[in-house]
Amino acid sequence: MSNIGLSKIEQQPITLRDVVLEKIRDAIIDGVFKPGDRLVERVLCEQLGVSRTVVRETLRYLDAEGLVSHVPNRGPIVAEMNWDDAQQIYDIRLKLETAAAMACARNMTPELAQRLNTALVDLKRAGQDQTPGALFKAATQFYALIFEGARHNIAWEIVQRLNGRISRLRVLTLTSDQRDMPGPEHMQSICTALVNHDPDAALAAVTDHLHEAKAIARKLLSNHSER
Repeated sequence: MSNIGLSKIEQQPITLRDVVLEKIRDAIIDGVFKPGDRLVERVLCEQLGVSRTVVRETLRYLDAEGLVSHVPNRGPIVAEMNWDDAQQIYDIRLKLETAAAMACARNMTPELAQRLNTALVDLKRAGQDQTPGALFKAATQFYALIFEGARHNIAWEIVQRLNGRISRLRVLTLTSDQRDMPGPEHMQSICTALVNHDPDAALAAVTDHLHEAKAIARKLLSNHSER
């Protein structure tokens, strides 16, 4: 096939489904829709002003993310979060994020360090605002840069498939008052290790963060299950 001089698309166009997906995902993460709540297609169509086809496609995507479940005779509901699922997610994150952090530290450049520090500022600001949707976006951007710097694009694809459930756990634990070290301080430690080209410190910082988050999630989810 001859070279016809097509230029690279730098930014993918935002579709209507993308907009609807972001709105419903944020509503779930923000707690507007609680675990177990029914997601009625007709109501969502009326509230968002979109067709049932768009809503159904969006709910299928959120099902794949683990934020929505389809229950016989009830239809789509907001998925419950349980400890068994959360434990698996933390174990996967530990493997992928420690490897990415160490590789990112080795590959660090001044340009990437600046982008990471900017993303950290945004993450801290979102944490102070206590807005779960904003916290989800800021944390996702911070970790996206780590995986980009590591050049672990396949691993990042896996993380993105889990991002819906990760975001709910992240909101649950980053804002918890049961931490030995506040969530933003963990992020600061990770960022400092990365920009200092220190893979061992990056490994330790990510491990400490995930171990503490996992312990908090276990306690909170166990308490919720007992209730």
